Amino acid sequence: MKLSRRQILLGAMAGFVTPQQALAKNPKLTLRPAPIAVRWPEQDREVPGLVGFNGSIPGPELRLRQGAQLEVRLENGLQDGTLVHWHGVRAPNRMDGVSILTQEVVPPGAHFDYKFSPPDAGTFWYHSHYLSYEQVGRGLFGPLIVEERNPPLVDHDITAMLADFRTKSDGKFDTDFVVMEDFASEGRLGNLLRVFLSHNTVRQGDRVRLRLVNAAIDRVFRLDLEGINGAIVALDGIPLEYPAALQRLVLAPAQRVDIVGTIVTEVTFSTTAGISRAPIGRIALSGVNPAPDLSPVTALPMHGLAAPGQITQRLELLMRGGEGDQDHGGFGTWALNGVSGLPDKPFGRFERGETALITLLNPTMFAQGIHLHGHHFREVLGSKALGPLRDTLLIAPAETREIVCVFDNPGLWLFHCHMLSHSADGMMTWIEVS
Repeated sequence: MKLSRRQILLGAMAGFVTPQQALAKNPKLTLRPAPIAVRWPEQDREVPGLVGFNGSIPGPELRLRQGAQLEVRLENGLQDGTLVHWHGVRAPNRMDGVSILTQEVVPPGAHFDYKFSPPDAGTFWYHSHYLSYEQVGRGLFGPLIVEERNPPLVDHDITAMLADFRTKSDGKFDTDFVVMEDFASEGRLGNLLRVFLSHNTVRQGDRVRLRLVNAAIDRVFRLDLEGINGAIVALDGIPLEYPAALQRLVLAPAQRVDIVGTIVTEVTFSTTAGISRAPIGRIALSGVNPAPDLSPVTALPMHGLAAPGQITQRLELLMRGGEGDQDHGGFGTWALNGVSGLPDKPFGRFERGETALITLLNPTMFAQGIHLHGHHFREVLGSKALGPLRDTLLIAPAETREIVCVFDNPGLWLFHCHMLSHSADGMMTWIEVS
């Protein structure tokens, strides 16, 4: 099952256009990825070289109630193959949208029907998982919102997708995705940072649910929110047992944060890099709510995911590669346990319902965002307490973390770094749940 270096490098795996909502009443839709030209707010001309679902970046917002069936036909309008992965969703394995492991690549002009019922309410997203480093980097992503059967009462439920894009000195989109310096470092970081909002005006005093999604291929967003008083109620689509204080947010690629709060002033999104801080988006005020909801923020309905049982396996995942760390045994820039790309044998084999502890070791010079398909896991904290459920964990350079996972979703599941430049050049493996 090993991939060639070329296959890995290819990614085995808008004007300022806000997403249009779909599936609110009838969860049936066609997603058609195709080339598009966008018009950046900073420019007076269209910029070619990007791709989008249904003519927009991000693609349409897919929204349905928990328990409803999602039916989506993927019609490939690209000149290359493609797939759709439903990130963070505990979908049936055959619907996970990963080449080699779960389905064949959909060739140009062909289609594939995805059909399943997401078991959990929460903030999820969808994106290409073939040539994903390039296709997601060009714009093939969109939000997937599964509403609770009894969602919290808010005045606005707003999705905010974060992304970045790289342009050249002439303002055109940079279509060169094979830059070795990107693969060997923190990744392909764009110079145009965006917040794509499903709704961009609110009233002072409105109660708002804000769903943040980091759809960038490599950028870790260090985000400050101003203008909203509230609390964090969910991470990676899974509710927290108790709402947490709202503070500076650090979102690795693919991570999500749900916030419920009251609007105080215009909401601004600002990123921090080093000592510099720059605004990247805002939600404007359009009046005053005459009867604001001032009640405390309460927890969302908890999910029924299985609690960890007795640990029956203990495994280690060693991340190696990048600048200054080339001697790792793999043929790519990056490797997991000495192998670049999907190995012939899985990283682990588990009986359904088995609980395992995995030690994540990152001796490299760069952060890694480790993502497990089809499952959520808990980090082992101090005093052996378990943290909140996540599907993606940010591992800092020279850091070791431990996670505990109940492997209860049968199939072959990808386990990889969601810094997609690292994944594309070797940092991926897989597990088997019987």
